[in-house]
Amino acid sequence: MKPPIKLISTDFDGTVHTDFENPPIPRELEHLIGELQARGVVWIINTGRDLTSLMESLTKAGVSIRPDYVVVVEREIYQLRESDYVGVDEWNQKCTDLHAELFAKVRPHMPKIIAWIKSKFKAMVYEDAYSPFCLIAESTRDAEEIHEYLEVYCKDLSDLVVMRNDIYARFSHKAFNKGTALAEIARRLKIKPREIVAAGDHLNDLPMLTRQYAHWLVAPVNAIPSVKEAVLQQQGYVSEKHCGHGVAHGLKVILESAGYTLEKIAEKAIR
Repeated sequence: MKPPIKLISTDFDGTVHTDFENPPIPRELEHLIGELQARGVVWIINTGRDLTSLMESLTKAGVSIRPDYVVVVEREIYQLRESDYVGVDEWNQKCTDLHAELFAKVRPHMPKIIAWIKSKFKAMVYEDAYSPFCLIAESTRDAEEIHEYLEVYCKDLSDLVVMRNDIYARFSHKAFNKGTALAEIARRLKIKPREIVAAGDHLNDLPMLTRQYAHWLVAPVNAIPSVKEAVLQQQGYVSEKHCGHGVAHGLKVILESAGYTLEKIAEKAIR
């Protein structure tokens, strides 16, 4: 019996990985994903981190499995080929070009935006290789108020959105996010949404936590309220367990609901 899913897309921090546990990725989750990968299921880590940061944390975590694809900075796609992650050039180049075009329109407005933020908050505002506007707020409440201000500004540029995770935020192009990147990988692999699981815990995960891209939706108990609400409204599963333990729990529920139990996985592994 084949697994009822063909692709698993997980956020990283707070969803499968946490720094305050040892190991940071639960062994149960590592084993479960590894068994599914052995049966042809594709695993994507879909994160706001850049590639270097993600690879460093995966190495430190000491896991025996590796994702088949990674989506980094919520938009760039890399595929595992032998021992290296290689960029999906067509997608990544289009992503780079459209962001450059959009950000050229944004930069003249940056002094005003920065001045408003600095006049009201103790926040770090800076430019990096991925956005002319990056934010580290002092608190979640400050980040929410700044986010509201930026949303008003974005209305004047139809392709501009704020991508936010807790106290961190940056400008991005609306066509490129965790959801559209997941859809692009699925398109290339000819995998349909009904065969996909997506799991996340924060605001920047919402674009992929939709049945437009994934039929099976999972959130751990530590997910923020708006994520839990979005998952539940779409008949997804919110675990009472946190981080990677919650994702492992959600995967078990999905598999068992389709009659694909852990005992069957173990039985096939022995054969």
